[in-house]
Amino acid sequence: MSWWNRTGKSNQEPMITAEEQEKMWSVFMDVRKSQMEWERAHFMFQEATGQDQIDYAIYMLEAAERKYQMNLKQAKELKLNSAHMHKEERKRENG
Repeated sequence: MSWWNRTGKSNQEPMITAEEQEKMWSVFMDVRKSQMEWERAHFMFQEATGQDQIDYAIYMLEAAERKYQMNLKQAKELKLNSAHMHKEERKRENG
């Protein structure tokens, strides 16, 4: 049995398949990972001192922002419900 449906509302839509759940989980984790990469790039930019470091940090920040935007777009297309995804993440972490 599935842990949530597409809208997050009970008994209003058919439950999603295990394959769909895994795809959603994968996209959710991609969003989380790209968010962390963006945060690291932002920190790197803030800490850059020389012109070469600043140029590199800008490049990394722009790339991280683009990747994050692409992952968010994919999550939106799948209609991910972040509250349910965070709940599922806690369940997976706790075993």
